[in-house]
Amino acid sequence: MKRRVVVTGLGIISPIGNDIDTFWENVKKGTVGIGEITKFDTTDFKVKLAAEVKDFDATKYMDKREARRMELFSQYAVAAAKQAVEDSGLDLEKTDKNRMGVSIGSGVGSLQAMEREHKKLLEKGPGRISPMLVPMMITNMAAGNVAIQFGCKGKCLNIVTACATGTHSIGEAFRYIQYGDADIMLAGGTEASVCPIGVGGFTALTALSTQEDPLRASIPFDKERSGFVMGEGAGVVVLEEYEHAIKRGAKIYGEVAGYGATCDAFHITSPAEDGEGAARAMMLAMEDGNVKPEQVEYINAHGTSTHHNDLFETMAIKKAFGDKAYDLNVNSTKSMVGHMLGAAGAVEFIVCIKSVMEDYIHKTAGFKVKDEELDLNYTPEAVNRKVNYAISNSLGFGGHNGSIMVKKFEV
Repeated sequence: MKRRVVVTGLGIISPIGNDIDTFWENVKKGTVGIGEITKFDTTDFKVKLAAEVKDFDATKYMDKREARRMELFSQYAVAAAKQAVEDSGLDLEKTDKNRMGVSIGSGVGSLQAMEREHKKLLEKGPGRISPMLVPMMITNMAAGNVAIQFGCKGKCLNIVTACATGTHSIGEAFRYIQYGDADIMLAGGTEASVCPIGVGGFTALTALSTQEDPLRASIPFDKERSGFVMGEGAGVVVLEEYEHAIKRGAKIYGEVAGYGATCDAFHITSPAEDGEGAARAMMLAMEDGNVKPEQVEYINAHGTSTHHNDLFETMAIKKAFGDKAYDLNVNSTKSMVGHMLGAAGAVEFIVCIKSVMEDYIHKTAGFKVKDEELDLNYTPEAVNRKVNYAISNSLGFGGHNGSIMVKKFEV
């Protein structure tokens, strides 16, 4: 028997707010958190914009010594996890830590640590490399640090599937609880790659927008889209087995209804050109939840603002939903927070949870110019609509596809 899995805690660090209330308020306002890069000198760079986290103080969430031993992506994860745990009302003294796990991924870990120590290697030799380089740089340290912070002794995993990392991390955590491997999971994604090699690498790939107008840089599904804008931050949720949550009197935000994961097996950076892989992920999520296409009202799309993604994801939605695709509201949170890479799916999952709670679907900010090839409802203005089921999509380099479905909670 598959066990029911509910969401009991939310935490976020983002370009438009470092707590859930501020973030959601700005989502509803359509606030765009994109601006000029402040973390390094962009004089020699074609790309000038990013969606940076603002006013983040790690010592609000951990002591200074702990903060010094963590790179920014780990700090973001611990901060978001602390918010989520506090929000859940879990009494950690009374919680079986052996049944509490962590599934938090990062797409790239700390590029900054590598940049910094490589510079030392070239200028001062190998003897000057920090002994903390490896434990601060590697991607699993976000999950490890969160587990240490809260004493989680169950499964502790770091799933890395590029831009699908956050969705797969939550989806796999859902599975662990569903099939009895855990009762509670802290799940999500984190990223902090706004640095010279991060921005330079994606620029070389011609994946980033070179627009200098923040309001026309990340414009998913718009005909004038020209690439994605790098974002950063973290999203972490508390997933909990239904009976466990009920027994302790937890407030329940929503239920995880289904999860699908597939591979395009097509190209290292481009989605499959007919959207077949992403379509199967959505269909598997619906099958897992025993939900029909006509029951789904809303899709939070991967929606990166690149030509290929937005076109092929549109094709995937049509393939998965048939004529019902035209009844859906489709939007992209990346229009406000940019592409948060490994954190993107987790933040967009949180948006879906808030949407089913409030029957509210945010607008795709900046969507102005219709593309003749894209004919779905991309939600140019926010709508109040009954949302019983929502699907969040993530598509990662390497052909990784993840879809996770949430539903309005009912006892």
